[in-house]
Amino acid sequence: MKLHNLKAAAGSRQENYRKGRGIGSGNGKTAGKGHKGQNSRSGGGTSLGFEGGQLPLFRRLPKRGFKNVNHVNYAIISVSALEKFENGTVITPALLKENGLLNKEYNGLKVLGGGELTKSLTVQAKAFSKSAEAAITKAGGKIEVI
Repeated sequence: MKLHNLKAAAGSRQENYRKGRGIGSGNGKTAGKGHKGQNSRSGGGTSLGFEGGQLPLFRRLPKRGFKNVNHVNYAIISVSALEKFENGTVITPALLKENGLLNKEYNGLKVLGGGELTKSLTVQAKAFSKSAEAAITKAGGKIEVI
């Protein structure tokens, strides 16, 4: 196969329909827009949510709360869930996902300090709570912020 032999699949490419190109085209003169009115004019039509001058729904509904654009959504796991791994294991988000302890990684993994840990593990995560940090180091493990 060579570049000059390549062709698009049959029916995958279609010429643009050219409106307003004479009466013989079947779509000349008014170009399918009818006679007069807002939608026949250039730039005509209404904006999204326009209700004919009535106060639009999105303006009638009460506005509540605040959405922080800098919010970071972590996948969380407790220290007690790490107990199932062998001593000396390097725990990564990918390993946790593989073992069914995580569904989604979101913006990273955060380890929380619920429960106890008796095994020496190296845990790689984006964030750790102070209690989780203490529990991992107390058991002889290491913490790596990735």
